[in-house]
Amino acid sequence: MIAFVFPGQGAQKVGMGRSLAEAFPICRDTFAEADAALGEALSELCFEGPDERLMLTENTQPAILAMSTAVARLAVSRGLRPRFAAGHSLGEYSAHVAAGTLSFADALRTVKRRGRYMQEAVPVGEGAMAAILGLDADRVAQACADAANGQVVSPANLNAPGQVVIAGHAAAVARASERAKALGAKRAIGLAVSAPFHCALMKPAEERLAPELRALAARNPSYPVAANVDAQLKRTAADAVDALIRQVSSPVRWEDVVRRLVSEGANIFLELGPGNVLAGLIKKIDRSVAVFSVEDESGLEAAIEGIAAHRDRRIAGREA
Repeated sequence: MIAFVFPGQGAQKVGMGRSLAEAFPICRDTFAEADAALGEALSELCFEGPDERLMLTENTQPAILAMSTAVARLAVSRGLRPRFAAGHSLGEYSAHVAAGTLSFADALRTVKRRGRYMQEAVPVGEGAMAAILGLDADRVAQACADAANGQVVSPANLNAPGQVVIAGHAAAVARASERAKALGAKRAIGLAVSAPFHCALMKPAEERLAPELRALAARNPSYPVAANVDAQLKRTAADAVDALIRQVSSPVRWEDVVRRLVSEGANIFLELGPGNVLAGLIKKIDRSVAVFSVEDESGLEAAIEGIAAHRDRRIAGREA
C-alpha cells in the first residue's frame, strides 16, 4: 500500500518545480493556479527566487504547498494511487489538498496567513529551535523540564529515534541543549529558523488561525490522513480541521505518524515535494518499507520503477 508523504518548512529551495512546469502541463497548470489564487507570482518566486524572499515564512509555506501539489498531481496522473497520506507540519496541508479535504486555493491562502501569524507570534530573536541528536524523546523532555526556569521550551518535532527538535524561548532552548548533552545527547544543533514552531509560544497564531480554518468548505478526505498532533487517521472534515488547528502549538509526532501508517499496512512511502528529508527519517524509523522521493522527472521515473520492482519482489516472496 502506498502512502503519500509531504515535506514541511525547511525543504524549500530556489528553482523547485521549474523543470516539472517546463516538462508537464499538469504541473505548469498547478503553479498557474497558485498564482491566480494568491494574486501574485508565486511560481516566479519558486523558480527564480530571490532566496531571501522565498525564505520568508509567509512565502515559504505556500511555495512548498504549490510544489508538493504539483508533484502529487503528476504522480496520480502516472497511476500512483495512495491508500493513506501524511505531511510533516506544513506538509499536512499538502496531504489534505491531495486527499481532497481542502481546495488547493483555500489551502494556499490559509498557509500564507498561517506563516504570517506564526512569524508574528514571537518577536524575531526571542525564540529558537535546536535539534537534539542521539537522545531518546523522554530524556529530551526531561532536559526541557529541567532547563525551563519559568520559560517555554519543549519537544517540537519528534522526528525519528535519536532525533528530536526542541523549541521555545531562545535562552531556555540554549539551557535545554546543554542539559540534553549532560544527559547523553551526542549533539545539540541550533536551527536557522524565523520562529519557535510547534510550542506553546505559537498559541496566539493558533487562536488567529482557528476561526479561518473552521470557516473553510472542508470535505471528508478521500483517504485517511495521519495527523501530526496525535498520529491518528483523520477520516472526516471536522477531525481533519481540528488536527490542523491543534498542530500549530503542538509537537509534530512524525515517528508515531510513520509507525501508525506502517501498522495500517503502508509499505511504500512516496515523498512528494522538494528535498528528501522525510525519506531519511522514514528509513531511520522503519527499514522494512520502500521509500522514494520525487521532486523532478527523474525522481518520478525512479519511483515508478522502484514501486514496480518492490511489488514484484513481494509477489515472488508470496509464491515461493
